[in-house]
Amino acid sequence: MSLPITREEAIDLLKSMPQLDSDMNHYLETEAIMQTLAERLGEDAEYWGLLGLLHDVDWSLTKEDWSRHCIEAEKILKEKGFDEEFIENVQSHGYGYDEIPQLKDKKRSSKIQHCLIASETLTGIIYAYSLMRGKNISDMKVKGLKKKFKDRKFAANCNREFVKEVELTGLPLDEFFNLSIDSIKRIKEQIGLE
Repeated sequence: MSLPITREEAIDLLKSMPQLDSDMNHYLETEAIMQTLAERLGEDAEYWGLLGLLHDVDWSLTKEDWSRHCIEAEKILKEKGFDEEFIENVQSHGYGYDEIPQLKDKKRSSKIQHCLIASETLTGIIYAYSLMRGKNISDMKVKGLKKKFKDRKFAANCNREFVKEVELTGLPLDEFFNLSIDSIKRIKEQIGLE
């Protein structure tokens, strides 16, 4: 699948908006997990990675008004030359949210959409768990992450059902956890973890 901009241009696009470090970390974590998932599932790692990187392209502009989140993304991405399919995949992580009226009745329907919502949601749990462990991800194990995943009070704003959507691709949850931890370990220096 051809992409209209490079990863470097995508980073420049994100940095052209007022980003918090925590938000940039989230984009990079989602990119890393999506690339690894693509490799594991025999998909296009560059495409999946860029989707992960840009999934919240409008977040810095819409975080104060959730009803516009994923909606503003369409204009931004169209201007950069992205096609309808890429834009729909970006918007799919907003499906089902009451806060986004235009998307609340839509349903995710493809492997890439299920993987994106699972990945971007799990980053919150992994990052919070890393912080709890003194910013340490290097020796994080699936067993510990599963324990935190089952504790719905931990990283309570991370919807566990969204994470479980990865199972709709045929990938077991344990394997997804392991793959996600490994993906974030590879970029730990970039996102301030050890």
